[in-house]
Amino acid sequence: MNQRLQQFLSAENISQAQFADSIDVARASVSHVLAGRNRPGYDFIRSIAEHYPKLNLEWLITGKGKMYKQDSPAAVPAPVPVAAEPAAADSLFGDSSFATEEKEEDIPASPVKAAPGAPETAPVKDLPAAGRSISRIIVFYDDNTYQELK
Repeated sequence: MNQRLQQFLSAENISQAQFADSIDVARASVSHVLAGRNRPGYDFIRSIAEHYPKLNLEWLITGKGKMYKQDSPAAVPAPVPVAAEPAAADSLFGDSSFATEEKEEDIPASPVKAAPGAPETAPVKDLPAAGRSISRIIVFYDDNTYQELK
C-alpha cells in the first residue's frame, strides 16, 4: 500500500507534508506509512476517504482497479459518510486478530466515563489478572501527541 500511496501523492502533485496536513494526521504518520514502518489505521484510511473522495480506496488498499473512481475529476460525487464499525476496519486490513466472538451486550459496561468531546468507545471487558501486571500505558491525545506511563 505504501507504494500506491506514493503513486497517489505523485499523481496529485502534493508532498507528504501537504498530504498529512490535508487529512489532519501527524506528518510523521504519513512518513512511517510510506516507509513501510507502520500500517495505516482505520482513522487514517477514513480521513483519506473524506478528503479525497475521488480516490478508489480498493485500489489503495488492495491494488485492484484504477486509482480514481471516475476518469473525470469534474464529476466527483459528494463524499459518503464512512461508518465507524470495528468489523469494517478489521475486514479492510484483513486483520482479525482483535476480533472476538462476544457480542457487545455480553460485555459489562465500564464505569469509566469519556471526556466531553471524546469519541465513542466500546465498553472495556474485565480480564482476569492470572499473575499478570500492567507494565505500561500509552495515552494518545487528539493533537497527535502521546504520553507513556510506566
